[in-house]
Amino acid sequence: MNATDRTPADLLSSALAADPARPLVTFYDDATGERVELSVATFANWVAKTANYLQGDLSAEPGDRLALLLPAHWQTAVWLLACSSVGVVFPQPPQGFADYAVEVPGQGDRFAPFAPVDPGDAALVVGGEELTGAGVVARALADAEAAGMPGAPRVLSGLPYDTWQGLSYGLYAPLVTGGSVVLCRHLDQLGAPAAATRETSEKITFRAPLPH
Repeated sequence: MNATDRTPADLLSSALAADPARPLVTFYDDATGERVELSVATFANWVAKTANYLQGDLSAEPGDRLALLLPAHWQTAVWLLACSSVGVVFPQPPQGFADYAVEVPGQGDRFAPFAPVDPGDAALVVGGEELTGAGVVARALADAEAAGMPGAPRVLSGLPYDTWQGLSYGLYAPLVTGGSVVLCRHLDQLGAPAAATRETSEKITFRAPLPH
């Protein structure tokens, strides 16, 4: 994290400048066996495409609100950072939908907002609480420090994205500390021996609390 990082999108830009090749988000679905790993550069590319789709095709502007019908997933993480890039508040109850796999891959690989994003504006609504972009960054950093995360942690999280704790451990805290996340869906379907093997193979240095 740099002193100039005031929004989640700023954190991603700093991570991209520092080490674009390192892993950032690794996703497992233990119900299907799916595994997807995205480097900082690949993740940032998807964020740029998604932000271009938001701004160009959906005409989203800072302060607009977005609904997303996805669980804790690598695509959800992409949307969170794309919203931060455009200044869109996430989430909002849905009124319609678009197919991400159809709409986004053809978008541009670089993104420049039409209007600057104010870190003091609303960026995220979770658990009935509205957070600014700067508030997301500050709270994630405080979480990482309070939890005793090591520097540049490799965090394993099976928490859903519908709580601040899940969003913090599953994206923002690893990002703010220069680390990465192994995001696991249906982690409860993975037996103890397989879970231990994953922690070793993925070089986990910090494990988020288990989901209730």
